[in-house]
Amino acid sequence: MQPVCMQQTAWSTAVTPPASGARQLPDRLPSQRSLTLLRRWSNTQSSVLSWQRKPHQLRSRTKRCIPAASTSSAAAGAGGAAGAPSLAQKVIAFQQAFWKFLRPHTIRGTILGSCAVTAKAVLEHPELIDWGLLPKALLGVLALLCGNGYIVGINQIFDDDIDKVNKPFLPIASGELTKAQGWLLCSLLAGGGLAIVTTKFGSLITKLYSFGLFLGTIYSVPPLRLKRFAVAAFMIIATVRGFLLNFGVYHAVRAALGLPFVWSPVITFVTCFVTVFATVIAITKDLPDIEGDRKYNIDTLATRLGVRTIAFAGSGLLVANYLAAIILAIRMPGAFRAPVMIGGHAVLALALIGQTLKLESDKYTVPAIQAFYRFIWNLFYSEYLLLPFL
Repeated sequence: MQPVCMQQTAWSTAVTPPASGARQLPDRLPSQRSLTLLRRWSNTQSSVLSWQRKPHQLRSRTKRCIPAASTSSAAAGAGGAAGAPSLAQKVIAFQQAFWKFLRPHTIRGTILGSCAVTAKAVLEHPELIDWGLLPKALLGVLALLCGNGYIVGINQIFDDDIDKVNKPFLPIASGELTKAQGWLLCSLLAGGGLAIVTTKFGSLITKLYSFGLFLGTIYSVPPLRLKRFAVAAFMIIATVRGFLLNFGVYHAVRAALGLPFVWSPVITFVTCFVTVFATVIAITKDLPDIEGDRKYNIDTLATRLGVRTIAFAGSGLLVANYLAAIILAIRMPGAFRAPVMIGGHAVLALALIGQTLKLESDKYTVPAIQAFYRFIWNLFYSEYLLLPFL
């Protein structure tokens, strides 16, 4: 069957009398068979004449049909092309997934901590400031970020099932990155960080750095997987976040300045303070994850004691930490800038009490718990912002 647009629309069906000179019909009344033959002949003649007179009609109708089909095919091709992401889109998607893989809130803590300790060490001996050491300092921060990325990355690889419940936005849990890509990134991060500290910072820093990677590994990787045990988990986090970061950075800066290592009162204070703080982070980090931890039999203080108990315990421990800082500033006025030490920690303690009361009034809903945990991290950042001025 021909398309509708190509069907005959102008055929004449009238009986056309024979042209002059044509054979005449007899005068007698024609039979029914004769009339039928006459009509067929007339229709045939009319059809031929119509094709001869109006060939352009077929061409015009055909043209009107062909563009429609071509347009449909072109649209289908364009739709298929639009469905496939471009190289630029793939690169942007990978960058976003990689950034989430690094856990930005831990990145901020590492950058602030290393920069604050460096600034304090340099300000203790401003006469030794050498801007030529800046590239080495930046390499040190990069090495710390690589170590941080390895530790949080290896945790995501082995926690993908739990993260699908607790943190479905993480790239491995959501499928933005595969486990193979996660392993490749972790290998590059650990290898890159070790290469930097080995070539730039000497044997002691290399040993401390390797020890930190080891702790991060046994925290997440079977068969030890110490994150399953509440006490072991917070001891690892407190050691890495509290002692190794502050001691390692301060030691490296003094070595770069040509100074022997000596504990200063401020660095001693902040190392102890942040170690306690990291303990609080370790026990409160499980508050938003209690559903997935219970499902996969992960033993945490939150699953044992409940959200309310752990929230109040963490807040109480931090308030005690702030009170200790205030008392220390009063008893050792020559070692600290008392107005900053006392005033800053008093304000932070009051803010923490207010946030804890808000969590109570919000009935420990999931959004309220998440907001509380983010606030704990903001207090952590604030301590390092105070450090250069203590």
